Amino acid sequence: MRDLSAYREVALESFDAGGVVRLRPMVGQAYHPWLKVQGPRAMTAGHPVGTRFLVHAKLTDRLGGEPYLYVYHGDPIVVLSDVQARKFLAEFRRGRI
Repeated sequence: MRDLSAYREVALESFDAGGVVRLRPMVGQAYHPWLKVQGPRAMTAGHPVGTRFLVHAKLTDRLGGEPYLYVYHGDPIVVLSDVQARKFLAEFRRGRI
């Protein structure tokens, strides 16, 4: 059983990394945009580059390796519009003050 308390809402976006579509945290959150993200293949294969997602992710490392964000494959994939992404990031910033 997974520990749901370890997961946080994170806005991600897909980007082209030299011909390979990858995911990264959007700028303006607690995670650096170059932090690696492991998530369901449907997020990168089923949506165009630049798509934004709202996911539940946890910061982890595999056996002491480099940290990365992990998105559980069984969670729903929520696509964010530009307006929804801006609103989420604004609420995140407000909550930090």
